[in-house]
This record gives sequence, structure tokens and C-alpha cells, in this order.
Amino acid sequence: MNIELSLIPYEDKTIVYNLMQLYRYDSSEFDGHVLNKHGLYLYKYLDHQWTDEYRRPFIVRVDGEIAGFALVSLDVPKEYMALSPAEKTNSISEFFIMRKYRRRGVGRDAALSLFERFRGTWEVRQTEGNTSAYAFWKRVISEYKGQDSYLEKRVHNDRWNGPVFVLET
Repeated sequence: MNIELSLIPYEDKTIVYNLMQLYRYDSSEFDGHVLNKHGLYLYKYLDHQWTDEYRRPFIVRVDGEIAGFALVSLDVPKEYMALSPAEKTNSISEFFIMRKYRRRGVGRDAALSLFERFRGTWEVRQTEGNTSAYAFWKRVISEYKGQDSYLEKRVHNDRWNGPVFVLET
């Protein structure tokens, strides 16, 4: 199984838009997202993935087939982070692997690829109640860093509500 993570050019932003529908549907039971009057989930930061210098949209492919996406923010100042004390922190803004590829190591490999590609401090958040996402990130980060080599805390404030991991890569 060949897992590839690559930047999505602006011309292919509809791929992210379409995958975002599946992602928002999957997570709607945790985050409360609702369909608009046209039956679609909106994501107000979609175009920002190509216009904001610090954002990077990635597509995940398995053997050439689309398997998911990762929206990453790089070198974010600490005042915008939920937990990280670092001056600049990388963040997984959104992360989605299609059900067909879950529990096959695709998400793990994609996450590790991002950690290795962009070395530094990372903050990874999960929506409160999304126990599957929490278990996934806990397992991936624990395997990558070792059990006691990262910070984990539940944050409940105006910036975030849920578990947060902070790690150094």
C-alpha cells in the first residue's frame, strides 16, 4: 500500500470541498455542524487554505486513490493556540481519512509524514466527545513520541473545548 501526502493546488480545491462534506457529516454528531438550505456543509476557511501564507492543504492518496485530507497551519503565534506555550506552533486544523482507509495505518502514516515534514512544536486538538479522534491521536502521538514525551490536557475556554496534545518533532 503506497500512501502519498501532497499539497493540493488551488485548481483542485473542489476535491477538498467535496471531502469536506463527508468530513462534516462524519463529525456533525460531535461538533453540531448543520446543513445549509442547499443541503451542504459550509467551511468558511476553504479559500483561506490557498490565500493565507501559513496554511497548507494536503491530500492523502493510497495507491493513487483519494483517501482523505489534512489542513495544516504552520508557525501560528501562541496567542492563537489553545495550549502550546511555544512562540510558534504548527497545528492540524482539520484531518480526515475516508472510512474505507481507517484502521489500516493510512491516517497514522499521513500524520507522521506531516510531523516529519514540518519539524517543531505541534498542537493537535479534538472536539469534545469525539472519542474516536481522541483515541486515534493519542495512539499516534504515543507511538511517535513515547508515553511521557508530550503534553495532554482537556481545555475548556473561549478558544477551545476538548482534548489537546502538544508535542515536539
